[in-house]
Parts: sequence; structure tokens; C-alpha cells
Amino acid sequence: MGQVTIYLDDAAERRLKAAARKCGVSVSRWVADLVKNRTRTDWPPEARELAGAWPDFPDVRELRPVTGKDRPRVRL
Repeated sequence: MGQVTIYLDDAAERRLKAAARKCGVSVSRWVADLVKNRTRTDWPPEARELAGAWPDFPDVRELRPVTGKDRPRVRL
């Protein structure tokens, strides 16, 4: 497991410690959770569980009716 050193001004350090205390975790755990959540590349389980939760939600064909041909794309 890696270790990281960060430098914060006094005000930021106080806010960090207060936020960790409010969550009931160590400063290290609070920062690690923040990095983990902000850099994730998948949807959290709570979001995936919402799929299909609204049975009357319009179908993609209703949301994007055919309005004509797509414009040609410019190659990058």
C-alpha cells in the first residue's frame, strides 16, 4: 500500500480534520475514500441498482425519435 505526503495550509487542514471527525474516520481513511470515490471508473452499486427502477420511464426510441440522418463526422 502506498503512502502519500500532502501539504495543506492551516485552514484546509482544520477543515480536513473536522470532516474526518464528522464521518468518524481517521484523516488518512477520509482522504483515501475521497481519492477512491473521485477516481473510480465504474458506477457505484447504488447507481447500478437503480437500473429499471422506473417501469414507466420512456424507451430510448421515445427519448430520441428519428429526426433525420446524422451528419458526417470529422476525422480527428
